[in-house]
Amino acid sequence: MRSALFLPASNPRAIEKARTLPCDVAILDLEDAVAPEMKAAARAAAVQALRDGGFGPRLGVRINGLDTAWGADDLRALSEAGAALIVAPKVDDADAARALTAALPSDAVLWAMIETPRALVNLNAIAAVDRLEALMLGVNDLAIGLRTGPSPDREPLKPWLAATVAAARANGLLALDGVYNAFTDLEGFAAECAQGRLYGFDGKSLIHPSQIAPANAAFGPSEAEIARARAIVAAFALPESEGKGAISVEDEMVERLHLHAAQYLIRSLDRGR
Repeated sequence: MRSALFLPASNPRAIEKARTLPCDVAILDLEDAVAPEMKAAARAAAVQALRDGGFGPRLGVRINGLDTAWGADDLRALSEAGAALIVAPKVDDADAARALTAALPSDAVLWAMIETPRALVNLNAIAAVDRLEALMLGVNDLAIGLRTGPSPDREPLKPWLAATVAAARANGLLALDGVYNAFTDLEGFAAECAQGRLYGFDGKSLIHPSQIAPANAAFGPSEAEIARARAIVAAFALPESEGKGAISVEDEMVERLHLHAAQYLIRSLDRGR
């Protein structure tokens, strides 16, 4: 889940383009990208897109909050259309997450957006809710809610970057970093992707197709990392490594925890093929 691209469901051209893009997930947006007078039409377009299918990337839909005039209707219509992935904005606590998952079809999953101070203090409880698959950091709303000042390296948000990843890992979830608004600044975007990768995020939320390739590159393993993982697995498979907790690989001591990480990386490559 290196790249999750938001596209307005009110834009037919965007929906059609989403079928061909190399992002890992395309998310049709019914919330922020859609004006109030277009909400019903956007919902109908998302339902039709789900029924028509033909998407290369995995397809999700971001609904409006259940505390709005549109959220309940969004969830009902998308559930009836067989949506497999629902993205929910401003999930503040575990009760809100459970209310959402209870309304989903049995084979659907939820991605919860962490966008408010309340969500931050309830991170672990939210992450423990059944049928939750991912935490998505909503950095724009979060910065407003926290009243943080501008910072080129997201200094005020760093504790919450780490906390979101920790809550996701503790509960076996994906962790998706937030959007980068200056979509023409690909150098700045690449730097923020590198920061997100450093903090342990699996991928990044995107707002423009030009961000897909840099995100896929940043959050995918490099050739050197793949080669290193294969070397570790091969070294532990040698007869002389049997029963050993640590061995030398390319002049570096490697333990079985590194073996498990290498095996995970290789399995993820196989799943991506």
